[in-house]
Amino acid sequence: MPALIEETIHGGPVLETELTRNLELCADQLIECHSRCAEHYPNSKLPFEEFRNAIAAAAAKYLPGMAGKNSSSPGDLSRFIGQLKHLDLYLALACMRGDEQAWWEFDRQHRSFIERWTRRLMRSDTEADEIIDAVYVELFGTKIVNGVRQSKFRSYAGRGTLRGWLRAVILNAAVDVHRAPKTEVSVDDLTENEELSSQDISHSETEQSMLTKIVRERYRAATVAALDHVLATLDDQETLLLLYYHVEGLKLREIARIIEEPRSPIRVWFQRRTSRQGRVHESTVMRWLEKVYRKISDSFQLELVKKHGLKPEEIEICKAIAAEDPAHTIAFSPFTKGVNKKDQVRGEGAP
Repeated sequence: MPALIEETIHGGPVLETELTRNLELCADQLIECHSRCAEHYPNSKLPFEEFRNAIAAAAAKYLPGMAGKNSSSPGDLSRFIGQLKHLDLYLALACMRGDEQAWWEFDRQHRSFIERWTRRLMRSDTEADEIIDAVYVELFGTKIVNGVRQSKFRSYAGRGTLRGWLRAVILNAAVDVHRAPKTEVSVDDLTENEELSSQDISHSETEQSMLTKIVRERYRAATVAALDHVLATLDDQETLLLLYYHVEGLKLREIARIIEEPRSPIRVWFQRRTSRQGRVHESTVMRWLEKVYRKISDSFQLELVKKHGLKPEEIEICKAIAAEDPAHTIAFSPFTKGVNKKDQVRGEGAP
């Protein structure tokens, strides 16, 4: 049985198979490809191991089918590597790992293409803006699973051009946005399909209503108290970041422009933590938002355990209460305590 080696491909274990042995035989070719890419993008740093593992993942997924057999030779693998779009793959991988210079380069090469192509697809600028934002959120990756960012770039293998792949991402985002939800079921349908009487339905609804009321009465107070405590402990600048994004509804790029303003109230705090000067990319704003989310989530759960003595299953109920009705669960006061809302959101000198 093949043994597992320690290296990972996009976060998953790599089997020590004939493919991995062939990779060793193609090491010089991989090193040369990586070196050319590094020279082409001198401001972005992508470790050779990540570049090699991404190519290994692509070969493991696509090479056997392309070769028409269950195993591949070093020659098959070498030809496969030679056909990949190395520069596009290198840039996508650098963006996926959060390299801000790579993101600026990605914008330079592809942002106008994404916007232009999306506006050709959609009927209105509003719809197009929605799709563009959705695409960038997918590319940034808003979820982290087992320490690995779930960026859409993870699905790009370099077999075709990055622009060709982006067209598919845009089309999928457009379909997702315009797909009609089908979650509502009428009482008539329910009665016909499940053979329930109106009395059974009424009784079931009454029980559910009572259960919901009991749950909310028991856990809502703890939820609100814990959230109030956690939000009150945030730094002023963390609060500003949340205000910009969730209350004012600013886009990530708009927040980035605010941070770049010399007199912005959030600029010094942001730069002190990033050691960066000058321009700020929206992917960096997204990562800082994620840090605030994690801080809130960790502190919220800790508060429920320490102060309210709740068990894990009870904490899940509180999290559901907080998530499903945030507008009523979280009072606005923790965000604006002692600060004029207009001044706080825009900041002196901000656009």
